[in-house]
Amino acid sequence: MIDLDIDMRQYDCPFIDTTDDIDIAFSAVQWQLDTDAAKLETRLIAKADSRGALDDGLRTLREHPNMTNCYILSKRDNVAEIGTKIKETNAMQTIQRNGGYITGPFQIENGRERWHVGFDADEDEDRTLAELERHNDYSVENRDQFGPSTLFDLLENSESATQLLEGCRSLTETERETFEVASRNGYYETPRATTLDELADHFDISKTAVSMNLRRSERKVLQAALGAIDRMEDDDQL
Repeated sequence: MIDLDIDMRQYDCPFIDTTDDIDIAFSAVQWQLDTDAAKLETRLIAKADSRGALDDGLRTLREHPNMTNCYILSKRDNVAEIGTKIKETNAMQTIQRNGGYITGPFQIENGRERWHVGFDADEDEDRTLAELERHNDYSVENRDQFGPSTLFDLLENSESATQLLEGCRSLTETERETFEVASRNGYYETPRATTLDELADHFDISKTAVSMNLRRSERKVLQAALGAIDRMEDDDQL
């Protein structure tokens, strides 16, 4: 199996057009492509910077000519869960026609969309990408190729991977940025290539504050990793 991580700009997608005009982002929770009706049905999480921006974004989405149906399932402050039906886009048709398939949820923000697309053969991949270039703007951000044993391992340990992912997502923006900068600058190397004082200067905060941010991020990631390891060991015993 070939798995592509694609940064895509479609020119006939309601979600992309909406995020172009409004400061709102969409993340797919569930989707189903009806090839006979040439429509895609999705459930998504919509998130904006404010309640007003959320309302503006949903109104713009409903009014898009390629939107068939858009309804709110739940809503709180600046976040909503929505259901939609849209006309099949050119990219969807191209991928489906050439034997491709969606392998993961997609995210849309700032007029761009992140797709995860799978193929069984190199020629299917090459043909699809060549056709996508005609009507879409895209770049392949990552490409992986898995054999049957690797795929089995991924599926068997999907719950452990999800637990680790959720631990990473639990980081606040400050914790994540502090953790990333510290790692990138060599804080965890031996010997260390940067110090707490230098990290404090980088973020313009106290040494104590940067230390606390690092400790919180380390604790969350470590707890998630240990939980994932425990789950993997339990699955092995079963």
